[in-house]
Amino acid sequence: MKAIGGYFELELSEGSEYHKKAIALNSGRHCFEYILRLRNYQKVYIPYYTCEVILEPIKKLNLQYEYYHINEKLEPHFDFSLLQENEAFLYTNYFGLKDKYINTLPSKHNIIIDNCQSFFSKPLPWFDTFYSPRKFFGVPDGGYLYTYDNSKLDLNLEQATSYNRCSHLLKRIDFSAEKGYNDYKKNDSIISSEPLMIMSNLTHRLLSSIDYNYCKVKRQENFIYFHRQLENINLLNIDLMIGNKFIPMNYPLLIEKPYLRRKLINQKIFIPQYWENVFNWTKETDYEQYLTRYLIALPIDQRYGIQDLNIIIKKGNII
Repeated sequence: MKAIGGYFELELSEGSEYHKKAIALNSGRHCFEYILRLRNYQKVYIPYYTCEVILEPIKKLNLQYEYYHINEKLEPHFDFSLLQENEAFLYTNYFGLKDKYINTLPSKHNIIIDNCQSFFSKPLPWFDTFYSPRKFFGVPDGGYLYTYDNSKLDLNLEQATSYNRCSHLLKRIDFSAEKGYNDYKKNDSIISSEPLMIMSNLTHRLLSSIDYNYCKVKRQENFIYFHRQLENINLLNIDLMIGNKFIPMNYPLLIEKPYLRRKLINQKIFIPQYWENVFNWTKETDYEQYLTRYLIALPIDQRYGIQDLNIIIKKGNII
């Protein structure tokens, strides 16, 4: 029986999760590990242009891996006819803009879709697909996974706990983003060291309290505003990428201003780096290194409105 009375818990609204039919685990990278275990793959093809944490489950399971390049539309240079049954091909839905392309991929069950940058994209019934909600919302951890045949691992997984990994979320409210940043990095390292587990009750509850429709509308509105202002200087041809119902993670501005990111950060506009490990994986002439050096991922999420976007443009002297 649950406790009745006593002190109060956090007051969170009683909604429902967006991915309520998914397998809910403790992180996106653990979802990837789950797929690799379930399908018993022996080798994985991964993009050069991705976060190095994607290697964690591959190395943990002692699998072979091979990199592939992407083109200027963020699509792979790869011959899918060479993909063997015991091999997997991982494709990233970059910035939540590649739904239309993913629908053109061959219907091979051993293609895995990394939707960590595309929380609102629907899974296709012929691909295994995984998500990372903390890239979109204020939650400490968590991951969602859909398997194309609804199969599951025969494992008795423990349930994660998250109460001790919320300090960065709370400090950002009580103090500032800067005060919570070290806690954020510490939390990320803890997630890396954890085993595969079921999503915590706290993360479930937090994800049940979000107004997802509001988040979708704000992201689209903000993206469209940035695109109208910046498309003439954006070296990334976004119009070639997007479909009708995309819900983006951020606005990827490709611009040859190498000091723009630092300029924005110095004015408390925090721009992520996608991804510094690419410099170690690729040659200077590779397109992935060009993206890593010059792509500025501008924030468009549900916390911000048009006034905030204009501040970003003005302080960065972008146009």
